[in-house]
Amino acid sequence: MTPARGVAIGDELPQLVIERVDAEKMKTMAALLRDPNPIHLDPTVVVALGMGTAVVNQGPNNMAYVVNMLAAWAGGPDRIAKLRVRFLANVFSGDRLVAGGTVTGIDGERVMCDVWLARDGTEPVLAGTAVTRPFFVSTAAPGAGLDTKNETT
Repeated sequence: MTPARGVAIGDELPQLVIERVDAEKMKTMAALLRDPNPIHLDPTVVVALGMGTAVVNQGPNNMAYVVNMLAAWAGGPDRIAKLRVRFLANVFSGDRLVAGGTVTGIDGERVMCDVWLARDGTEPVLAGTAVTRPFFVSTAAPGAGLDTKNETT
């Protein structure tokens, strides 16, 4: 296995900025996910529950922001071998989010990262770890030799 080139422990991953979480997209995702929970659809329910005034984004959407950030850096979603996250806080419609990460380890072509999603880039709403095989550090053809069967969560 060729060592990762062009990557060093401590490198910051390029951030992905979501300027505004869209309540209308939440409705679409609720339908696609078959998630009838009214906190994703009706702000009056959110108010009644004492959670604020804006509807709550679905967890899979929040995780997808991190996946998109990793995929953009690593060369595609197929370059993400493992992702584990913990949800720390709710994300609401209208929130501005920033997804980012830091390289924490390198093992051959595998690059380990701490990843996060934060409201306004400062308040953590999701944190976790990822293992990637960035395309730009490999000497193999894109996708060659990928074996992720032992790297699923």
